[in-house]
Amino acid sequence: MEESTVKRFLPWVVATALFMEQLDATIVNTAVPAMAESLQVTPLSLKAVAASYVLSLAVGIPVSGWIADRFGTRRVFAVAIAVFTIASALCGLSQSAGQMVVARILQGAGAALMMPVGRLTIVRTFEKSELMTAMNFVIIPALIGPLLGPTVGGLIVHWLSWREIFFVNVPIGIVAQWLIHRHMPNYREDARRPFDWRGLLLFGSGTALLSWLLEIFGEHQIELVTGAVLFIVAIALLLAYWRHALRAPYPLLDLALFKKRTFEVSVTGGFVTRLGVGGLPFLTPLLLQVGLGLPAWKSGLLMMPTAAAAMGMKMASRPILARFGYRAVLIVNTVMIGVTTCLYALVTEQTPLAAVVAIGFALGFFNSLQFTSMNSMAYADVEPQESSMAATIASSFQQISMSFGLAIGSLVAAWFLGGASQSNPHAVINALHGAYLSLGLLTIVSSLSFWRLHATDGASLSRASPELA
Repeated sequence: MEESTVKRFLPWVVATALFMEQLDATIVNTAVPAMAESLQVTPLSLKAVAASYVLSLAVGIPVSGWIADRFGTRRVFAVAIAVFTIASALCGLSQSAGQMVVARILQGAGAALMMPVGRLTIVRTFEKSELMTAMNFVIIPALIGPLLGPTVGGLIVHWLSWREIFFVNVPIGIVAQWLIHRHMPNYREDARRPFDWRGLLLFGSGTALLSWLLEIFGEHQIELVTGAVLFIVAIALLLAYWRHALRAPYPLLDLALFKKRTFEVSVTGGFVTRLGVGGLPFLTPLLLQVGLGLPAWKSGLLMMPTAAAAMGMKMASRPILARFGYRAVLIVNTVMIGVTTCLYALVTEQTPLAAVVAIGFALGFFNSLQFTSMNSMAYADVEPQESSMAATIASSFQQISMSFGLAIGSLVAAWFLGGASQSNPHAVINALHGAYLSLGLLTIVSSLSFWRLHATDGASLSRASPELA
């Protein structure tokens, strides 16, 4: 397998798999009412379908690095795609809510390996001067999938049935398998390190419990005391893992990587930034559909410019980072994301749709630059032998932070709504305006996380190199 061919097609291999995962993560929510009617259960009871998927991700991602090192990246990635595709078909064939939950757990297990193993393969294949271009290909599905999901899901349910939503993954999975076996390298470690079962028990149970609490937030009536106790238990488990990891010779997640400033700032700074932006995919459809009264298909179309801007940023990110450096870009761009988020607080029934499109376009542009910068910065000073651990840690923190961001967005919007009816467009708009301002200000404050970077950090990533596509 020629190196030039691998470098040309590998980003598309990983991007295809991640697009399938990200599209599925949002497309399912559209079909919940139809699924509930077909399976003869209440829509609320199907929240377990989403929760089971998130739990499987939370437990599976931390072990992905060890599995890839042990069995090889190509083999693991191919198995992950196969599991995800087969589980998707099983979801479409499910005849009960219980069967659906089991299928979604299996699907989450496949997804848990896809993102970190794909990212690991990219990092090991490309030189640091080439990594930026490769990362641009990989990050686009994560931005486009949540935008296309609700629209595509709504159209499929309207024209066909909810079952076809899951069968969409089957042809994509087949194409991904063909690409994997032709163009994906098989990296593995010769030295086998023992598996940290105790670490998995502590970190896996802690993140699973925390993810479950965040996933059911706002959807189930859970007593405040019970929720608080479970939250404390989850934090205690994670703190116990932190203590364990500092002493274990081969920890599940090696926290020593946080001694590298660029890695630590990228992961922790990205965590804080995603707290502000993680709720936007949830809030914006509410603003457009409930607040402004637009139909779902029109709401989806209005969000398309965000995806277009994200794709356009692929060509602009390297020159911007090469000219201004990671430190300046991340500080200023984070502030711009916050300011753009606050602009949604000006949107009312009288706002021209062109203005809404412009805000969405700007947000897509800044978000794309932000995620590309943060995700690539994490590997600026990571050695090749540390790449699998770095990819696993980065993926774990990203999963948790997005869950936190969604929960915070829901909490803030609910707080501003108060006792008002959710069917009152005026009350919904006012509540969402308050939420946008709060999340925007939180994002602006998160820019302080990147002040600890040095002006030369990431220079090896952004200097000129041949384009990969």
